[in-house]
Amino acid sequence: MRTEECRKRIRGVRGGAVVVDSTRTLYGWNDRPYPAYYFPRDDVRLDLLADDQWRETPEGLVNIRWSAMDHWFEEDEEVIVHPRDPHTRVDILASSRRVRVDIDGVTVAESDQPRILFETGLPPRYYLPLTALRMDLLRPSTSHTQCPYKGTASYWSVEVNGRLHEDIAWTYPTPLPESQKIAGLVCFYNHRVDLLIDGVRE
Repeated sequence: MRTEECRKRIRGVRGGAVVVDSTRTLYGWNDRPYPAYYFPRDDVRLDLLADDQWRETPEGLVNIRWSAMDHWFEEDEEVIVHPRDPHTRVDILASSRRVRVDIDGVTVAESDQPRILFETGLPPRYYLPLTALRMDLLRPSTSHTQCPYKGTASYWSVEVNGRLHEDIAWTYPTPLPESQKIAGLVCFYNHRVDLLIDGVRE
C-alpha cells in the first residue's frame, strides 16, 4: 500500500459522538483509485466501533469503514462518498466550442456556451444550459449519485422515437462550492450518446 501524509484535521462522527479526531492521518492507496484514511490507533475511539467496522494494518494504523460514520470532516467541511484525492484536480472552464448531443439520430441538445469540466483521470464532461436541451424529450428520474468534488447529482432520462434511455444525463442543482460553475447545467454520458464538438464526433 502506498501512503502519503495528510495535513488536514480529519474527524468522523457517529450518533453525535466523535469517533476519530486526528491531525496525524495518512492517505493510503490500496485496491481503489482513490485513497482511504489511516489513523494512529490513539486517535480512534475503538470502543465505539463494532469489530467489522474497522481494521488494523501491520503498521498499527486503523482504517474505518466509510459507512460506519454518519459524517466525515476535513477540517470543518463535510466530505461525502470517500476522501478527496490530493492529486485529483477539477477545472471548470467556460468555452465557445459548439457542442451537439444526438441520440438515435435526433439532436437533443446543442450549445456554443458549454462549461467543460476537466477532472483528473476522466474524460472532459460538457455541461450545457437547460435552454439548449429538447426539454420535451427529457423525463425526470428518481436516481441520485454523489461525488466528493461536485456534490449530489439528479438524473434525467431521454425518450427518443419511443425508446427510453434511462439516466443518460445529470445535473447538480446545488453543487459543492468549488463546482458552482456547473449549477443547474446538464451533462450527458459521452459514451452513451453521439457527441460532436465543433462538428467532430468524439
